[in-house]
Amino acid sequence: MFACGLLLAVGATSAQRPTEPTQARANNKTKEMKQTIYDFSAKANNGQEVDFSQFAGKVLLIVNTASKCGLTPQYKALEELHDRYADQGLVVIGFPCDQFGNQEPGSDEEIKEFCQLNYGVSFRIMQKIEVNGDGAHPIYQYLKKASGGWFGDAIKWNFTKFLISRDGSKVERYAPITKPEAMIKDIEALLDEK
Repeated sequence: MFACGLLLAVGATSAQRPTEPTQARANNKTKEMKQTIYDFSAKANNGQEVDFSQFAGKVLLIVNTASKCGLTPQYKALEELHDRYADQGLVVIGFPCDQFGNQEPGSDEEIKEFCQLNYGVSFRIMQKIEVNGDGAHPIYQYLKKASGGWFGDAIKWNFTKFLISRDGSKVERYAPITKPEAMIKDIEALLDEK
Protein backbone atom coordinates (compact mmCIF):
# COMPACT_ATOMS: atom_id res chain seq x y z
CA MET A 1 0.00 0.00 0.00
CA PHE A 2 2.76 2.38 0.94
CA ALA A 3 4.59 1.72 -2.37
CA CYS A 4 1.44 2.49 -4.37
CA GLY A 5 0.90 5.68 -2.42
CA LEU A 6 4.49 6.71 -3.09
CA LEU A 7 4.17 6.02 -6.82
CA LEU A 8 0.95 7.99 -6.96
CA ALA A 9 2.57 10.84 -5.10
CA VAL A 10 5.58 10.84 -7.45
CA GLY A 11 3.28 10.64 -10.45
CA ALA A 12 1.19 13.50 -9.11
CA THR A 13 4.27 15.62 -8.46
CA SER A 14 5.66 15.19 -11.96
CA ALA A 15 2.21 15.61 -13.44
CA GLN A 16 1.93 18.97 -11.71
CA ARG A 17 5.16 20.23 -13.38
CA PRO A 18 5.08 18.90 -16.94
CA THR A 19 6.85 21.84 -18.57
CA GLU A 20 10.22 21.46 -16.89
CA PRO A 21 11.07 17.84 -17.92
CA THR A 22 9.32 18.20 -21.29
CA GLN A 23 11.26 21.36 -22.06
CA ALA A 24 14.54 19.71 -21.07
CA ARG A 25 13.83 16.74 -23.37
CA ALA A 26 12.95 19.11 -26.23
CA ASN A 27 16.19 21.04 -25.73
CA ASN A 28 18.20 17.79 -25.73
CA LYS A 29 16.57 16.67 -28.98
CA THR A 30 17.53 19.88 -30.76
CA LYS A 31 21.12 19.47 -29.51
CA GLU A 32 21.24 15.86 -30.73
CA MET A 33 20.89 16.55 -34.45
CA LYS A 34 21.42 13.46 -36.58
CA GLN A 35 24.98 13.35 -37.91
CA THR A 36 25.52 13.15 -41.68
CA ILE A 37 28.53 12.83 -43.94
CA TYR A 38 28.50 16.62 -44.25
CA ASP A 39 29.65 16.94 -40.62
CA PHE A 40 33.11 15.51 -41.42
CA SER A 41 36.34 16.58 -43.02
CA ALA A 42 39.35 14.74 -44.45
CA LYS A 43 42.65 15.60 -46.08
CA ALA A 44 42.89 15.72 -49.84
CA ASN A 45 45.78 14.03 -51.60
CA ASN A 46 47.68 17.33 -51.53
CA GLY A 47 47.33 17.60 -47.73
CA GLN A 48 44.66 20.32 -47.69
CA GLU A 49 41.72 19.83 -45.33
CA VAL A 50 38.42 19.23 -47.16
CA ASP A 51 35.27 20.17 -45.25
CA PHE A 52 32.54 17.84 -46.45
CA SER A 53 29.86 20.45 -45.68
CA GLN A 54 30.78 21.91 -49.08
CA PHE A 55 29.18 18.82 -50.65
CA ALA A 56 25.77 19.33 -49.00
CA GLY A 57 23.12 19.15 -51.69
CA LYS A 58 25.27 16.85 -53.84
CA VAL A 59 25.10 13.08 -54.28
CA LEU A 60 28.34 11.49 -53.05
CA LEU A 61 29.98 8.29 -54.25
CA ILE A 62 32.77 7.40 -51.81
CA VAL A 63 35.09 4.49 -52.59
CA ASN A 64 38.11 2.97 -50.82
CA THR A 65 40.62 2.46 -53.61
CA ALA A 66 43.89 0.63 -54.34
CA SER A 67 46.33 0.75 -57.25
CA LYS A 68 47.51 -2.86 -57.25
CA CYS A 69 44.21 -4.71 -56.93
CA GLY A 70 42.32 -6.87 -59.40
CA LEU A 71 39.51 -4.31 -59.08
CA THR A 72 41.76 -1.31 -59.87
CA PRO A 73 40.30 -0.99 -63.42
CA GLN A 74 37.14 0.28 -61.68
CA TYR A 75 38.96 3.64 -61.61
CA LYS A 76 38.04 3.99 -65.30
CA ALA A 77 34.32 3.41 -64.66
CA LEU A 78 34.37 5.75 -61.65
CA GLU A 79 35.93 8.45 -63.84
CA GLU A 80 33.21 7.85 -66.46
CA LEU A 81 30.52 8.34 -63.79
CA HIS A 82 32.28 11.52 -62.67
CA ASP A 83 32.43 12.85 -66.25
CA ARG A 84 28.81 11.93 -66.99
CA TYR A 85 27.12 13.16 -63.80
CA ALA A 86 29.30 15.83 -62.15
CA ASP A 87 27.27 18.63 -63.76
CA GLN A 88 24.11 17.10 -62.28
CA GLY A 89 25.54 17.01 -58.75
CA LEU A 90 27.49 13.74 -58.40
CA VAL A 91 30.77 13.98 -56.50
CA VAL A 92 33.07 10.95 -56.69
CA ILE A 93 35.67 10.70 -53.92
CA GLY A 94 38.39 8.05 -53.68
CA PHE A 95 40.06 7.17 -50.38
CA PRO A 96 43.21 5.10 -51.03
CA CYS A 97 43.72 2.37 -48.45
CA ASP A 98 46.54 -0.14 -47.93
CA GLN A 99 44.75 -2.45 -45.47
CA PHE A 100 43.94 -5.20 -47.96
CA GLY A 101 46.90 -7.25 -49.17
CA ASN A 102 49.27 -4.24 -49.25
CA GLN A 103 47.67 -3.23 -52.57
CA GLU A 104 48.15 0.53 -52.08
CA PRO A 105 51.78 0.81 -50.94
CA GLY A 106 52.63 4.11 -52.67
CA SER A 107 52.85 7.62 -51.28
CA ASP A 108 49.98 10.04 -51.80
CA GLU A 109 51.86 11.64 -54.71
CA GLU A 110 52.56 8.26 -56.32
CA ILE A 111 48.90 7.26 -55.98
CA LYS A 112 47.69 10.48 -57.61
CA GLU A 113 50.17 10.12 -60.47
CA PHE A 114 49.18 6.47 -61.01
CA CYS A 115 45.47 7.35 -61.15
CA GLN A 116 45.98 10.22 -63.58
CA LEU A 117 48.42 8.44 -65.90
CA ASN A 118 46.64 5.08 -66.07
CA TYR A 119 42.96 6.02 -65.76
CA GLY A 120 42.75 9.76 -66.42
CA VAL A 121 41.26 10.26 -62.95
CA SER A 122 40.09 13.82 -62.37
CA PHE A 123 37.71 13.14 -59.49
CA ARG A 124 38.90 13.92 -55.97
CA ILE A 125 41.49 11.56 -54.47
CA MET A 126 42.07 11.91 -50.74
CA GLN A 127 45.07 11.02 -48.58
CA LYS A 128 45.61 7.35 -47.87
CA ILE A 129 43.64 6.25 -44.81
CA GLU A 130 42.60 3.19 -42.84
CA VAL A 131 38.99 2.06 -43.17
CA ASN A 132 38.93 -0.63 -40.47
CA GLY A 133 40.23 -1.05 -36.94
CA ASP A 134 41.18 1.46 -34.29
CA GLY A 135 42.81 3.73 -36.87
CA ALA A 136 39.77 3.88 -39.15
CA HIS A 137 39.12 7.38 -40.43
CA PRO A 138 36.03 8.99 -38.81
CA ILE A 139 34.31 9.18 -42.22
CA TYR A 140 34.59 5.42 -42.58
CA GLN A 141 33.50 4.85 -39.00
CA TYR A 142 30.39 6.87 -39.85
CA LEU A 143 29.77 5.18 -43.24
CA LYS A 144 30.02 1.69 -41.76
CA LYS A 145 27.67 2.56 -38.92
CA ALA A 146 25.18 4.30 -41.24
CA SER A 147 25.03 1.46 -43.77
CA GLY A 148 26.02 -1.80 -42.05
CA GLY A 149 27.09 -4.72 -44.19
CA TRP A 150 26.94 -8.45 -44.64
CA PHE A 151 28.58 -10.28 -41.74
CA GLY A 152 29.21 -7.07 -39.76
CA ASP A 153 30.15 -3.56 -40.81
CA ALA A 154 33.87 -4.03 -41.53
CA ILE A 155 35.01 -3.11 -45.02
CA LYS A 156 35.84 -6.44 -46.65
CA TRP A 157 38.05 -5.33 -49.57
CA ASN A 158 39.12 -2.50 -51.84
CA PHE A 159 36.48 -0.68 -53.89
CA THR A 160 33.63 -0.93 -51.40
CA LYS A 161 31.32 1.87 -52.47
CA PHE A 162 28.98 4.18 -50.57
CA LEU A 163 26.30 6.20 -52.35
CA ILE A 164 24.91 9.09 -50.28
CA SER A 165 21.81 11.18 -50.98
CA ARG A 166 21.85 14.96 -51.38
CA ASP A 167 20.64 15.54 -47.82
CA GLY A 168 22.88 12.83 -46.37
CA SER A 169 19.95 10.85 -44.98
CA LYS A 170 20.42 7.80 -47.23
CA VAL A 171 23.67 5.83 -47.25
CA GLU A 172 23.74 2.77 -49.50
CA ARG A 173 26.66 0.35 -49.50
CA TYR A 174 27.83 -1.65 -52.51
CA ALA A 175 30.19 -4.63 -52.59
CA PRO A 176 33.68 -4.31 -54.07
CA ILE A 177 32.69 -6.47 -57.05
CA THR A 178 29.73 -4.22 -57.89
CA LYS A 179 30.79 -2.42 -61.03
CA PRO A 180 30.32 1.36 -60.90
CA GLU A 181 28.18 1.25 -64.07
CA ALA A 182 25.79 -1.15 -62.28
CA MET A 183 25.01 1.74 -59.91
CA ILE A 184 23.74 4.12 -62.62
CA LYS A 185 20.03 3.56 -61.89
CA ASP A 186 20.56 4.28 -58.17
CA ILE A 187 22.75 7.31 -58.91
CA GLU A 188 20.18 8.77 -61.29
CA ALA A 189 17.38 8.20 -58.79
CA LEU A 190 19.28 10.14 -56.12
CA LEU A 191 20.21 12.89 -58.58
CA ASP A 192 16.52 13.26 -59.46
CA GLU A 193 15.67 13.91 -55.77
CA LYS A 194 15.87 17.67 -55.46
